[in-house]
Amino acid sequence: MYTLYIANRNYSSWSLRPWVLLSELNIPFDEKLTPFQHGTSSSWTLFRTFSPTGKVPCLHDGDITVWDSLSIAEYVAEHHPGVWPSDVQARAWARSAAAEMHSGFEALRSHCPMNCGIRLKLHTIPAALSSNLARLQELWSEGLTRFGGPYLAGATFTAVDAFYAPVVFRIQSYQLDVGSTANTYVQQMLALASMHRWYDAALKETWRDPDHEEETLRQGTLLEDLRAA
Repeated sequence: MYTLYIANRNYSSWSLRPWVLLSELNIPFDEKLTPFQHGTSSSWTLFRTFSPTGKVPCLHDGDITVWDSLSIAEYVAEHHPGVWPSDVQARAWARSAAAEMHSGFEALRSHCPMNCGIRLKLHTIPAALSSNLARLQELWSEGLTRFGGPYLAGATFTAVDAFYAPVVFRIQSYQLDVGSTANTYVQQMLALASMHRWYDAALKETWRDPDHEEETLRQGTLLEDLRAA
């Protein structure tokens, strides 16, 4: 059985990707949650005990170690059907869209760091963030229209949806306006049982990382904190 190492659900967008993928595809795995430590070097030292990069997520399969969310998705796809769409055109689009998320959308990441349990109003929406949101709407609309929905590459949840799952929580936390088509997809994703489980567990977390909290609160005005005290 796989062992998946993740960090705090409130913050760790990268951990969410393989976790929700394995969960939605009903692929068994053991979860090992290691909270972020205060200070980057402290987390790196601790995470190095199970991950060669000192980062999460990291997947162990016996004596095989797979790190980075995209690499984990591809490794799992070698052993399980349904990770990527079966249709060649949908699969090519899904891989491209997942890779775009993996390497892009820098403004969305920096101005809207993932924090599942808060609601926050941004001070401003800089041009770079506005551009990212426009591209997100364009990309999601293309996938939903081209492949028929309700998921980005067709009728079933695949890895491309897993890669945009953290964006779904960001849209909810920061109350971002992404238009009606994208918002319908957001609601579709939030209704997934696996997303419910992740979110409910995130709200119960009592860990707080000062660096993550400060990064979030710099961006706007806190409207609500739904997390356990």
